[in-house]
Amino acid sequence: MKDVAILGVGMHRFGMWPDRSNADLGREAGLAALRDAGLSFRDVQAAYVGYIFAPVMSGTRTMKEFGLTGIPVQHVENASATGSAAFREACLAVASGRHDVVMVLGFDKMTAMIQSSSQTTHPAWLEDAILPAAFFALWATRRIHERGTKPEHLAAIAAKNWNNGALNPMSQRQPERPVTVEKVLGSRMVAWPLTTMMSCPIGDGAGAAIVGRPEIARRLRPGRPVVRVTASELQTERYAPGHLFVGPVVGPARMTTDTSRAVYEEAGIGPEDLDLVQVHDAFAIEELEYYELLGLCGAGEAEAAIERGDFAPGGRVPVSTDGGLIARGHPGGPTGLAQIWETTLQLRGEAGRRQVEDARVGLCHMMGGGSVCVIHLLVRE
Repeated sequence: MKDVAILGVGMHRFGMWPDRSNADLGREAGLAALRDAGLSFRDVQAAYVGYIFAPVMSGTRTMKEFGLTGIPVQHVENASATGSAAFREACLAVASGRHDVVMVLGFDKMTAMIQSSSQTTHPAWLEDAILPAAFFALWATRRIHERGTKPEHLAAIAAKNWNNGALNPMSQRQPERPVTVEKVLGSRMVAWPLTTMMSCPIGDGAGAAIVGRPEIARRLRPGRPVVRVTASELQTERYAPGHLFVGPVVGPARMTTDTSRAVYEEAGIGPEDLDLVQVHDAFAIEELEYYELLGLCGAGEAEAAIERGDFAPGGRVPVSTDGGLIARGHPGGPTGLAQIWETTLQLRGEAGRRQVEDARVGLCHMMGGGSVCVIHLLVRE
């Protein structure tokens, strides 16, 4: 990835918004990103729009909220990685020289989603019968069996993220008092050992980013650090002997390892160079596994790292600094862009009370339906 910078970012706070439409959510996030960049919509040459649950053509309809300038608008859908995949396409459009300024917009109203299935528990439709919480509970119980992981380790991750979310004005969950491990463990059980406070909420929201050439960022905001996108990788499942076709919810852990290795090689850096990380922590067990799969610690070392506070605020590599999916929320389409919003603010030094000291390199990791992995590396000039 060459000559791609983040010119501006914006969000509509994630939460329950029954009286707001996707167009309302997207408009607020997009206008915030344009203001942050110091641009008007007339300056935007193309747009990539991501959503999962909205009707067909919702992306083009929402872009009309900004004006009718004739720009190409492409719709992107890749499950939870939708916003990340749309962001990647925008970056590639700039890197190729096709466009100088591109908008990325993601939105969704998961609260309006109606889940229904007429299928039974036939193996061909297993993913309809077993919800994601059950799949990840299987991950957790296997880890407990193989590594001696304790529910307290998962609760520590969740408590960290709830407390990070309390410092993020865009977070869906903002507890009034510090959340403890005991409180997380005492919350209602969803699928053992995962409790409600170890799980992400359903919600609505939007996120946006403007990407363009670094010289434009310097010209528009001369006193602000330039945040570059130095690497971007998207991979799907890779066959290997013994491969389990478990469906599009969990997918093989190898995807995160392979994609992270590719992104490190592309950027010429390693996990030891990271200052902060965002991951797909729809359930606390995911974040624990990704510590190892991303190379933040060795295999079997995650539990000890949690106990040391390696990934907490002030730790060696703070993870899910904005509260992650567990606290910030996970509407679907905009989630990956929320990671970009947070990491951009961190690298500029604009993250307020949750600021990571002297942050220079940030990684954003998203899984899409368990069958796609998208990772971006952002670096402050």
